[in-house]
Parts: sequence; structure tokens; C-alpha cells
Amino acid sequence: MRIGEPAREEGGVELQMTPMIDIVFQLLVFFVMTFKIAAPEGDFNIRMPIVAPSEGIPEPDALPPITIRLTALSDGRLAGIQFGNRQLKNFLELRERMIEMLGPDPGPSVIESTEVELDCDYHLRYEYVIEAITAVSGYVDEKTGQIVKLVEKIKFAPPRAG
Repeated sequence: MRIGEPAREEGGVELQMTPMIDIVFQLLVFFVMTFKIAAPEGDFNIRMPIVAPSEGIPEPDALPPITIRLTALSDGRLAGIQFGNRQLKNFLELRERMIEMLGPDPGPSVIESTEVELDCDYHLRYEYVIEAITAVSGYVDEKTGQIVKLVEKIKFAPPRAG
């Protein structure tokens, strides 16, 4: 026996830890790389159509959506504004029809429940869409200088060619 060397029993077996750890890691890597997750029973790959969320039962006193049709000329300029069955001259008249319908100072319940749908031609210039949104969303009262809201909910119909 040498000095500084741990005492061994005669005939004892010394365990080499490094090769054992190497083997364990190799087995671990092997099982991780070859593991395949089984598909759960009854899981079929079916493509269902996308369903729009249901909006529920409408309130009986809620107004139906107000449809405003904006038509365009071939170059994208505004050709006409249609409010229901009525043809309008400009966006100021559109605002006046909205005030007529909702009242000069609609309450919060009317503002929150009223919905406007803009039905625009595909190639209509963006500036006319913004003017329509401005006309139906509210105005500044000339007497008081206060902003009067008309409608908060504005949605768009799918675009269509004029």
C-alpha cells in the first residue's frame, strides 16, 4: 500500500462511476429521441367550418343596425351616400339624419345600443370612410363647445365591387 492511497480490502471491487454515468446519459438520450407520443383515442383530424360567435337574443327595445351604403366611382371618389332607402347629398346631411333618428342629445343607453354598419365599395377612397365614421360617431355642439356622441358601435360589411 502506498502513502496517501485509501486502504482497500484484498479482493474488493472498485466501482468506476464515470463510465456508469456515461451509459446512463446515453440511455436517457436514446429514450428521449425515440419516444413517440401516441394520439389520444378518439382524436380525429377533422376541419370544421369556422363559426361566428352567437350574439345571443337581442334586447326588445334595441334598434336594428343602421346600414349606410357608400358607393364609389371607378377612380375611388364618392358616388353616393345611401341612408336606408334615402339618397343623401353629403356627410353633413348624414349627420343630420343621425341626429333626427337618435335625438339631439342621446343618452348613454342609446349610444351604447345603437350600431351602424358601413357598406362600402371595395375601391372607395379611405378618406370617405373616415368622413362617414366622423359623421355618425358624433359632433361638437356649437353653443356649448361640448362633444356630443351619437354612436359608438360601427362595423363594416364585407367589401364589394361597385
